[in-house]
Amino acid sequence: MVYTPGQPDDPHQPRSALVVSEDVRNRLRDDLVVIPLFSLGRLGPTRVSVPARTGGLRNPGVLFCEEITTIDRDFLYRGPLGPRLARPVVDAVLRAVRRALGEVVPEP
Repeated sequence: MVYTPGQPDDPHQPRSALVVSEDVRNRLRDDLVVIPLFSLGRLGPTRVSVPARTGGLRNPGVLFCEEITTIDRDFLYRGPLGPRLARPVVDAVLRAVRRALGEVVPEP
């Protein structure tokens, strides 16, 4: 769970997020690279559906990969909800981030 910056009045704070920065970077830096997770959202080329019980989530959600951001470590509300995501979900997130950056990425 994280507090997303620039949205102090958002009633959905803190919200779940996927930390995508490397573990070694997370230990050495004061910030983390995250992708916010929303409970609802239209799917598209830069969004990834995440089923319930994935990575410790109670409910399904949608990762908005076009909203990748850094947060100060102080905005981390609590640690991981569960285990790392399965490789197919990670691969889908990587494709969505690449699309958000303007790369043409076909489906596998």
